[in-house]
Amino acid sequence: MSESPRRALAIASILLLSAVSGCGTDYDIVILGGRVMDPESGLDAIRNMGIRSGRVDIISEAPLEGARTVDARGLIVAPGFIDLHRHGHDEAAYRLQIQDGVTTALELELGTANVSEWYAERDGGQPVNYGVAVGHLGARAVALGDPVTGTGGRSTRVAASPAQRAEIERLIRVGLAQGGVGVGLGAAYTPGASMAEIEQMLGVVAQRGVAAFIHTRSGLAGLDSTLAAAKRTGASLHVVHANSSGGAAVVEFLQRIETAQRSGQDVTTEAYPYTASQTLIESAVFDEWATWPDERFHRYEWARTGERLTRETFAALRAGGGSVLIHSRTQDLTLAAITSPLTMFASDGGAGHPRAAGTFAKILGHYVREERALELMDALARMTIRPARRLEPFVPAMANKGRIRVGADADLTIFDPETVIDRATYASPSLASEGFAFVLVNGVVVLDGGELVEGARPGRAIEGRAAY
Repeated sequence: MSESPRRALAIASILLLSAVSGCGTDYDIVILGGRVMDPESGLDAIRNMGIRSGRVDIISEAPLEGARTVDARGLIVAPGFIDLHRHGHDEAAYRLQIQDGVTTALELELGTANVSEWYAERDGGQPVNYGVAVGHLGARAVALGDPVTGTGGRSTRVAASPAQRAEIERLIRVGLAQGGVGVGLGAAYTPGASMAEIEQMLGVVAQRGVAAFIHTRSGLAGLDSTLAAAKRTGASLHVVHANSSGGAAVVEFLQRIETAQRSGQDVTTEAYPYTASQTLIESAVFDEWATWPDERFHRYEWARTGERLTRETFAALRAGGGSVLIHSRTQDLTLAAITSPLTMFASDGGAGHPRAAGTFAKILGHYVREERALELMDALARMTIRPARRLEPFVPAMANKGRIRVGADADLTIFDPETVIDRATYASPSLASEGFAFVLVNGVVVLDGGELVEGARPGRAIEGRAAY
């Protein structure tokens, strides 16, 4: 069956279920008269929706009554956005993401060394749904007797012995058993890890039927070796931030991923809509800094002050550690990554960079409305159903997220397509986005008329299937 008949059948099924599932009954929340856009089915029409017990109970053209009515007339009603690549996981970070339309925030690149502890720290509910991968970098630190401290440390730079590699593998298996959402591989931050070690961990990924979320190293050559290792092991692979990892060669970087897909490999990728990257100045990716030409240092901006660096200031700040912005890409390179049909959208957001607050609004406001570089439904798909489908095979909860249909979780983002825009800048990275009117997480309003709802914590843990 072709795509159009499938979508027509899906829409008809939605309306049929709606017709028989409870017209005339009261709902917890009724969303009135919004333009419902669901990338899974292709539905794009004015509808009323009834929410009951945290789920979408009805999608209807007929009037509905509920305990609370949300007036969505003139607004888009979309599935809540799913961010596959989020580093900030505290209250302040979640609040910024709500104001950017996000309902599920996942740390899948670096992950954590202790999955059960990470979830326990957030037990009892959060403002958004949350989840984490088990991280190779953290497991490596534990196995090599190093403190687990971001992307720096001795364990990132030294080779692991066979016994240590076995312990890293064991820790990764434990993390998956504790509910880790796949395996995070920060290969660029662990130059001490050989490709043989990376391939060993990809073997675990394949055996456990999950996916690896990898920050590749060494540009095109590193991507080639990673794709080859994934092919040998049969591992599913998600390459994070193609725009950052591909750099000036991002077009060719994406072409190689496309070639791998066409050959039958399970490989996907993502991008964020900013020209600057961000990382820790003390990390191993900068170990060759002393060999750089003087003019290169001006690309680097100290996140706390906005100061552009010199050889001398770079050296001094590296000794103490902290966050640095890297202005290394052009707008054209960013556009190439954002408009590629391969990319999903993910923020890579952490403190000190505007992507933490404005990624999704920037896509909708700048690239969809102002530049017309993307169609709205396509952009929404890359924020919702495509990330959900990437995780569904090994994350049961994702089967009910990223779409609007009867029975799906009521994770919903309601925004004004004419006003939605990012406000965060490199100088003021924590300015909230504008244009989002309402956000619901599991049927609970967490953004109400553009204002955060204090004390609302309906978010649930998103765990890999081994936890079920």
